[in-house]
Amino acid sequence: MSGHVVALCGGVGGAKLAHGLSLALAAEPDSLSIIVNTGDDFRHLGLSIAPDLDSVMYALAGLSDPVRGWGRRDESWRFMEALRGLGGESWFQLGDGDLAVHVERSWRLAQGATLSEVTAHLCRALGITARVLPMSDDPVRTRVLTPEGWLDFQDYFVRRQCQPAVREFMFSGAETARPQPQALAALQRRDLRAIVICPSNPFVSVEPILAVPGIRLALQQAAAPVVAVTPIIGGTAIKGPAAKMMTELGLDVSPAAVARRYAGLVDGFVVDQTDPVPDAQPGVTFVQAATLMSSVEDRLGLARAVLRAADALFA
Repeated sequence: MSGHVVALCGGVGGAKLAHGLSLALAAEPDSLSIIVNTGDDFRHLGLSIAPDLDSVMYALAGLSDPVRGWGRRDESWRFMEALRGLGGESWFQLGDGDLAVHVERSWRLAQGATLSEVTAHLCRALGITARVLPMSDDPVRTRVLTPEGWLDFQDYFVRRQCQPAVREFMFSGAETARPQPQALAALQRRDLRAIVICPSNPFVSVEPILAVPGIRLALQQAAAPVVAVTPIIGGTAIKGPAAKMMTELGLDVSPAAVARRYAGLVDGFVVDQTDPVPDAQPGVTFVQAATLMSSVEDRLGLARAVLRAADALFA
């Protein structure tokens, strides 16, 4: 089945499925738009850091580190070693190749380019054909309420290693942010085949995207099925703090709880083949597939399964 596919994603799991979708749609390179969370973005050492955009770009370009799961493979760390020797802020790791991306982004933003324009430039330089779109060119910043008060996301996630308990999330600036025009237009296309919510953390990777005015409504009014993929397998998250967050928020650590989080948005929900199909939820069709992406072949296989699920809902 042909038609345009839109993916919403952030984080390592989201980047892996975005890569799988790009492989599955390789015969139609203009048929994929990837809307990426920018709530994790922040300024560090005078540089503009966009972790989720970079994770997606590195995955699409075949540059991801397969061991760490973040950053670039075959990375070197001379900059960080020198920075530590100077007593500098070294809690956020910047590899030498990764640093070049941040410097190029920061320089172009300082010259007046938008985040979308910079991302498009980086994608061209890395040979990426899929359309990678920030959720907004306006700043939206995720903050986490803990018993210690509100923490900026990277302070919570990296500096504090997700140790403080989570009470609430806030997406500062989202209420006045404008959706990236191409992202909104992609969601409103009449030739949509599917909208895919990748197996990203629902709280800090997907919900910041949905908080940008117009995007949630566009999903609800879309001309194609919305299919989400579980980030939870066997009662735990394969990568990241999603399971810990769910426990601290009083939620079951289960695919069903994630599906309920997306109530009113999704038509289909993919659970792992090793997990039972959840009890029925109004308007949601559950599908089982192999969702653990340990190899490139796994990514492609899951992407094909998600597209088959969407096509079945469209039939």
